[in-house]
Amino acid sequence: MARIAVIGAGTGAMAAAARLAVAGHRVAVYERAETYGGALRRFERDGFGLDTGPGLLHLPAVFRDLFLKTGKEPLESCVGLSQVDPASRHLFADGTDLSLPGASRAGVIRALDTALGAGAGERWSELLGRARETWEVTRRPLLEEPLPRERAASLERDPYPARAGRGLLGLRRARPPRSLAELARRELRDPRLAALLESHALAYGFDPRTVPASAAVLPYVEHTFGSWYVRGGMRALAEALYERCRARGVEFTFGAEVTGVSVRDGRAAGLEIRNGGPVEADAVVSGVDARLLYGGLLPPEAGAPPSPPPATSSPGYGRFSLLLALRGPRPDGTAHRTVLHAADPAAERAGLDGDFGGLCDRPTVTVLRPGDPGLLPDDGHETAVLSVTVPPHASGEGAAGGTLDWTAGDRAERFADAVLAAAGKAGLDLESRMLWREIRTPADTERETGAPGGSVPGPALAGAGGAFLRAGNRAAVGGLYLVGGSAHPGGGLAHTGMSGALAAGLIVNGDDWRGSQ
Repeated sequence: MARIAVIGAGTGAMAAAARLAVAGHRVAVYERAETYGGALRRFERDGFGLDTGPGLLHLPAVFRDLFLKTGKEPLESCVGLSQVDPASRHLFADGTDLSLPGASRAGVIRALDTALGAGAGERWSELLGRARETWEVTRRPLLEEPLPRERAASLERDPYPARAGRGLLGLRRARPPRSLAELARRELRDPRLAALLESHALAYGFDPRTVPASAAVLPYVEHTFGSWYVRGGMRALAEALYERCRARGVEFTFGAEVTGVSVRDGRAAGLEIRNGGPVEADAVVSGVDARLLYGGLLPPEAGAPPSPPPATSSPGYGRFSLLLALRGPRPDGTAHRTVLHAADPAAERAGLDGDFGGLCDRPTVTVLRPGDPGLLPDDGHETAVLSVTVPPHASGEGAAGGTLDWTAGDRAERFADAVLAAAGKAGLDLESRMLWREIRTPADTERETGAPGGSVPGPALAGAGGAFLRAGNRAAVGGLYLVGGSAHPGGGLAHTGMSGALAAGLIVNGDDWRGSQ
């Protein structure tokens, strides 16, 4: 039985802790906050409950496997899980209204042809077909296997297949698209279809101009495996995972800020806790941002971080959220998720570069309206969470694009007004029903989770020379392992859950373990 010290109580950290405890290890988790869950938090006021982090789950099989491997109770006996249908509603600036059904390829094609014109559905379907090829090539190395110590050159190349084109000598292989935005222009040939594709990248904190074409796997995953909601909100998933850890004997200490990782003879030997003294351990699992681990928690003699260092890899943008308590019941037929597409995509991209004026028009806004009775004071009210991908807080070093001081003056309030106005112009009259609103900016994310700048990392992607890969689960220091959104295989609930499975697998099976077969 080894002593395992875990830094942080986020999704990836708890996923690792539960698996390690079942394997017979003594596991202790040290969390600087007073609660567990990382980004999976719930804001509560006046009988309303609203998620402040992810609002939907994709690839639920990751958590089904976790709960199956750590106890006899399956996931569905611990949380209420339901597939969202329609999967999403999309409102475009020109007035186009598109609802996409869940888990129905034929239904999606029909919906696209009806809303966008004949042929739109087939073009989208063909693109997802090529995304499926990308998924099949990258699924194991980018989701189910630890990142190799020496990165495979194949992961630095974009695997999205180039389409055949026609030249002077007949059919030829076209140059692969350099970015998702170029892919959208080249293959979809409709600004609304392009916006649909790019909105999936934005939702994960990626800039469509710079993210590789392999990001087309993001809509493919949603269309193939569905979008799922946990009754009680995503916080309920964190609660179930915490209870599973406790049932397996994992010890939690809250209010315990880790100030350093002890290294002895080239191996992690424990932790230093502020106002708590040293903690001895045979192995350490770090759930904090990899930039913080390599930049502050490891002693200088531990050696250089991996190349490229986590501080310079693309960590993602931040998320601005507007939480609304609404009077009146949820109207019949309301979609769980509605995406309001930007009126001026170029201005939105300028905003991502740090130009606040570009943010203040009509950005891409995701509106979640779950209508969950367990999160409402009564059936005469409703909640809505509006979220926008934005530049990180100004204190975030190495963040993507520009940064903004989200605490400056009335900046957050003005942007909240703009987001509400954008919803109104798109036909969602939420402001007249508003009882109160709560604003959450990347500065809040940074304060609560410790992520520099409040950046929200997306899933690992192949291509772009490896710029969208995350820090490896094995550190250069022996006995030290990384989990969470900044570690392989990246951000998003399913991916952070897999990071815990990978770290636990390496500890249990040895550093040469190559993933489950």
